[in-house]
Amino acid sequence: MKGEEKSFKHFGEYLKALRFEKRITLREFCKRAQADPGNISRIERGIWPPPQDTDILERYAAAVEIKKGTAPWYRFTDFAAADRGIIPRDLLSDKEVIEMLPVFFRTLRGQRPTEKEMRALVEKLRCG
Repeated sequence: MKGEEKSFKHFGEYLKALRFEKRITLREFCKRAQADPGNISRIERGIWPPPQDTDILERYAAAVEIKKGTAPWYRFTDFAAADRGIIPRDLLSDKEVIEMLPVFFRTLRGQRPTEKEMRALVEKLRCG
């Protein structure tokens, strides 16, 4: 998918790229997603945050022909969560992931995790 090769600044930019890639007009998208064109335009321009409600995200994804549970679905919902400054709900339900988040956050900040923490993080990444 061409839209996935590019780096996007926010969810709305990604949504717009998906629409363009599928040649879906704003009006057609809104009809499929049962959404207001003005609101979608604001989201695509980064003026409004993406929806947090899973049902709404599912409608938006379906409107651009993304199937739930696929890699594009996770990218779509991850963009929405990141734009809202939250951790995706599916990750919050995994106890092991939650335990590894402090290590991950420290690593992102450039702080070196302990050897034990690094091994646990690497093992979690390998096993999924």
